[in-house]
Amino acid sequence: MKTMMQFLDLAVLLPIIAALTVITNILVEVLKTVTYKKIPTQFLAVIIAQVLTFTVYSAYITINMLPAVWYFHIAAFVVGMMVAYAAMFGFDTLKNALEGRDKDGN
Repeated sequence: MKTMMQFLDLAVLLPIIAALTVITNILVEVLKTVTYKKIPTQFLAVIIAQVLTFTVYSAYITINMLPAVWYFHIAAFVVGMMVAYAAMFGFDTLKNALEGRDKDGN
């Protein structure tokens, strides 16, 4: 049985999360112009981030032959929300929120 740290290769996962954020930003900007701004941008960002995150999550567990256990699904959802947040408000705001700092850096 593999341990949790063998499942989570952070050297691989962190660049994937950064790439998801960039791709989400690009897709939101493209789809915003295609939909003529009929769909709220933040809602669109959440939907795109979740779809991309669950797609990459499915590929990751398939490639690495990992079990699809319930807590991985929840973790993928949380990562999708963090990707959406970073895409909506920028990475610096996400980093400050995770570190517990305000806009002034305090």
